[in-house]
Amino acid sequence: MTMLIAMLSVLVVLLAGLNLWQYMARKKRDASLLEISRKLSRIIEEQSAERLLLFTSDPYLQAIVSEIEQLLNENQKMNARFARTEQSMKKMLANISHDLKTPLTVILGYIEIIQGDPAMEREEHARLLLGMKNKTMEIIALMNSFFDLAKLEAGDQQLLLTKVHMNEICKKNILTFYEFVQSSGMEAVIDIPDHPVYAYGDEEALERVLTNLLSNAIRYGRDGRTLGLTLTADETHAIVEVWDRGKGIQEQNLERVFERMFTLEESRNRTFQGSGLGLTITKRLVEAMDGTIQLHSIPYERTIFSFKLRKAADANVRFS
Repeated sequence: MTMLIAMLSVLVVLLAGLNLWQYMARKKRDASLLEISRKLSRIIEEQSAERLLLFTSDPYLQAIVSEIEQLLNENQKMNARFARTEQSMKKMLANISHDLKTPLTVILGYIEIIQGDPAMEREEHARLLLGMKNKTMEIIALMNSFFDLAKLEAGDQQLLLTKVHMNEICKKNILTFYEFVQSSGMEAVIDIPDHPVYAYGDEEALERVLTNLLSNAIRYGRDGRTLGLTLTADETHAIVEVWDRGKGIQEQNLERVFERMFTLEESRNRTFQGSGLGLTITKRLVEAMDGTIQLHSIPYERTIFSFKLRKAADANVRFS
């Protein structure tokens, strides 16, 4: 009997100890959860980069804290991307306002001149009307570029990739600029192989890419008096290089040239006017064709925009 009472007493003590341990563990977990809640509330309210940094031996709490830390990291990355996008949009809107204001001001000036001189000579009247038309076309081109970029970034512009004869499309686009290049005193250096090079791409998108790159090389590389176009291929890619020997792009700007509305300083005078969207659209179009584009620049030696597209076999392959 005494032995039974002793065993029951020990069992009661063990159960009481177990209950006490469970109570203390639960109390400690509740305190940890409360600390997590307080820290999360503070982080959310202050939008801070604070970490939870909860030291606990509880494996379940450790797993929860780890998952919350990952969510906080992703949230901070999203906030950083949003801040960059917001800043980019503000700059883009400011530049668009600038680029719209200038031709609109000129148009308004022409209208006031015409209204102020009813007896204006026919030739002068025609000259002013032509000026108004040209400035209106500038505005339309800028707005079209803006909407094209918006569609590309929203994924609303689907490209149909087909097998494209890269030799022909390169020749066609360099010939578009050839007369202007010669008349401006520049030399055209064209290196297109005799054997056909095929790649997967969208012809309309490729023409726009080449037009943007060639006009950009002329605009900023004219002082180097050389415009180059090179087509090569390796085992997997067709590679197009558009290059010039102009003043180039400083190293600190190499990563920014594809940003929305980024323009070099001289693009703000009327001779070198650019919308600041051309290279951004170019990059988006190349990427939409599963390609890549790169820039290398050594001022007054060679500035090269090169893009790669997946090489196609001679067989007539078509897919979307």
